[in-house]
Amino acid sequence: MAMPLGQLLWMPELPKFEVTRVEDLTRKPFAEALANAAAAAQGRIEFSLLQLSGPIPDAMKYATAGGKGLRAFLAMESARLHGFDGVRASPAAAAIEALHAYSLVHDDLPCMDDDDLRRGQPTVHRKWDEATAVLTGDALQALAFQLIAQAGCPAEARLNLSAALAIAAGAHGMVGGQAMDIAAETADMPLTLDEITELQAGKTGALIRWSAMVGPRMAGLHHDPLDVYGDCLGLAFQIADDVLDVEGDAAEVGKAVGKDADAGKATFVTLLGLQGAKDRATQLVAEACDALSCYGAEAETLKEAAQFVIARRK
Repeated sequence: MAMPLGQLLWMPELPKFEVTRVEDLTRKPFAEALANAAAAAQGRIEFSLLQLSGPIPDAMKYATAGGKGLRAFLAMESARLHGFDGVRASPAAAAIEALHAYSLVHDDLPCMDDDDLRRGQPTVHRKWDEATAVLTGDALQALAFQLIAQAGCPAEARLNLSAALAIAAGAHGMVGGQAMDIAAETADMPLTLDEITELQAGKTGALIRWSAMVGPRMAGLHHDPLDVYGDCLGLAFQIADDVLDVEGDAAEVGKAVGKDADAGKATFVTLLGLQGAKDRATQLVAEACDALSCYGAEAETLKEAAQFVIARRK
């Protein structure tokens, strides 16, 4: 029987996530690694919510289900490159998926993007209500930092992961980028290419960059080629999203398309043209892959991920 929230808060200790085996550090093909990471992250999130009942934990599980798990994959694959198996890295993978889901739940609200569909399903505020959506996002953000505290690395590294995620998610990162995006909708002049690049480096790129740097941070490193990889990948991801907003099919993409054009927003496609945007994304993927040369063949899965980012249809 699920325990009421009030009683749970007074528990001296939550049950530990049971590990049945230690995963090896063998490189897997991208599709397999992506699926494994998504499952591991979702498992960690659902385990954290086992003793909770009611609309908020139900909505949290709903909001985190059905995604590609790309950020979780980046976290676990970068950790693997630095000697951390999936068991030790999965809390960080779950954390970034929880925080990403929070951002989507809030972005979909009427006061933001006012979307009805997310991942092919009704958005949280449509399935429940706006108050539930706000609280669900808040709870997912808090859960992210709870999960990071469970990562299998030294305490100083966990603190580094947590502080870096706070920066990536806050006013200097995702939230700041979203604020710029909202302000641009009523600005007298459309954003320039440099301004769009800065905006998206925060709104979309900051969390992808954090994900790519999980491994180095778990290992106590502050600078790494994966920082360059994550930076390029995040921008390529957003350009691909802008292309999908023009070329994508709503049923396949899982959300409304054409909204940017309808709103008259400046995007990479409007500023560079459709082919120019595709070319820029391809160039960024090449730069991302070049940054991984020091890892040799062990980085092939991350290179496959970079190609996936610009070839995806949703």
